[in-house]
Amino acid sequence: MDLALRGTVAVVTGASKGIGLAITRALAAEGAFVVAGARSPSPELDELVRSGTVEAVSVDLSTPTGPGELVAAATARGSLGIVVNNVGAAHPRLTGFLDVTDEDWITTMNLNLMSAVRTIRAALPTMIAAGRGSIVTTSSVNSFLPDPTVIDYCASKAALTNFSKALSKEVGPLGIRVNTVSPGPVSTALWLGDDGVAATVARAAGGDPEAVAERVAEQAVTGRFTRPDEVADLVVFLASDRAGNVTGSDFVIDGGLVTTL
Repeated sequence: MDLALRGTVAVVTGASKGIGLAITRALAAEGAFVVAGARSPSPELDELVRSGTVEAVSVDLSTPTGPGELVAAATARGSLGIVVNNVGAAHPRLTGFLDVTDEDWITTMNLNLMSAVRTIRAALPTMIAAGRGSIVTTSSVNSFLPDPTVIDYCASKAALTNFSKALSKEVGPLGIRVNTVSPGPVSTALWLGDDGVAATVARAAGGDPEAVAERVAEQAVTGRFTRPDEVADLVVFLASDRAGNVTGSDFVIDGGLVTTL
């Protein structure tokens, strides 16, 4: 299926690794020119830059000015057609809510919620002027499956999904679509890294991170974590005009982990 993205300028945040890197790669493979924002580059992102279809912008997206700098780099390349808000982080804590400080809350909200708010705010004038655009944001199943281990992350993702739904009602009549994708556990550092959820839980229990990850994977009917490229394929489809009448929707990709309707 040709997604007709050739020549489209796209912004991807959190693009140096994991889901963001996979989205950047998938958009570039479909012919889009991707302006990829990340705090630090990675060898994999540098390789995409060498292909000539990606520009990497080193930027702190948790700051008030970082998202605007990224969008400015994209609009210098042409009319901005796609924004993918992917940057985010979770910091598992097993000691309870009372150990989550104001600073922790502010840090999480700035990166997971406000980075998307600021990126969209910077991008919308260009999209409104063009009368078209697609915004896809990576949320999480934790937006509706609260977990006290990542309580601030859950709250930020719930706010992110709600914000996206509300915004879709305002900008839909202007030709701009807004959707979210909510992955369950994905085989990235957030879950499987040295400081990821599996390792944090395992250290607290004196167990094995691989065993923790296996138990989590078994909760999905597919029996495995979602791959980053599978999330990317969904995001790129939603970003394209093949999903031209899809807006204000949240798409769960979790291997059947969520069993409710």
